[in-house]
Amino acid sequence: MVTLTAPETFAPMAAPDAGQAVVDLAISSVRELNQAIHDAEDGQSWTVTNPGGKHSLAVGIDADIAVAIDGHAGYYAAGMHQKGSVAINGNAGVGLAENIMSGKVHVTGDASQSAAATGHGGLVVIDGNAGARCGISMKGVDIVVGGNIGHMSAFMAQAGRLVVCGDAGDALGDSIYEARIYVKGTVASLGADCVEKPLREEHLAELAELLAAAGRTDNPADFKRYGSARNLYHFHVDNSTAY
Repeated sequence: MVTLTAPETFAPMAAPDAGQAVVDLAISSVRELNQAIHDAEDGQSWTVTNPGGKHSLAVGIDADIAVAIDGHAGYYAAGMHQKGSVAINGNAGVGLAENIMSGKVHVTGDASQSAAATGHGGLVVIDGNAGARCGISMKGVDIVVGGNIGHMSAFMAQAGRLVVCGDAGDALGDSIYEARIYVKGTVASLGADCVEKPLREEHLAELAELLAAAGRTDNPADFKRYGSARNLYHFHVDNSTAY
C-alpha cells in the first residue's frame, strides 16, 4: 500500500518583484484571475496569494507567462496548460495539469489523483506524492514525482515518460502502450501487459535529463524501467482473460 503524507507547512514564497502582478484571491474571484492571465502577454509574471484551495486556478494558459500560486490549490489547477509555467507552493487537488500541452507545472507538495491526465506535452513536477491514476492516458507529457504514486498510475499511457522517485501502487501501467515508466522504489504490482524492461544507456541519458529538469539529484542507475509487453495491442482470444 502506498502511503501519502503531506508536509504540514510550506515556506512562504519570496516577495514579488517590482512590476509583477499580484492577485489576492481573498479579494478577487477565480474568474477574474483566469481572465487576467488569459489576457496577459508573453513575458509577464503573476503571483497569486490566498488561494485557499480554490478550484480551477490558472487554467487555460496559452502564453509564455509565469504564474506562482502561494498556497494550496483545489481541483484542476493549471488545466489545459500551454507554453508558460505554473508553480504551486503547496498541495494540489484532483486533476492537476489535466490535458497539459506544453510548458511546465511544478507543485512543491503533494498532488491528488489523476495528475497530468491525458497530457500531450510539457513537464509536470510533483515534489511530494501523487495519488491514484497519475498520468492516466498520458499522450506525451513528462511527469516527475519525488515521492510515491497511487494505484492505476499510467493506465492506458500512450506516450511520454513517468518518473517515480519513490514507490508505485498496484496495477502500474495497466494496458500501457508506448509510454516509458521509471521507478526508483518498489512496485506493488504491474497492470495488464506492463513488464520490466532493460535499462540501457539511452534510457539512463533521458532519465538523467528528466531528473535534472525537475531539479533532482537522484542517480538514474537506481531506477528500473517498465513498459508495454505489446501483447494486447490487438484482441486475441487467447489473451481474453488478461484484459
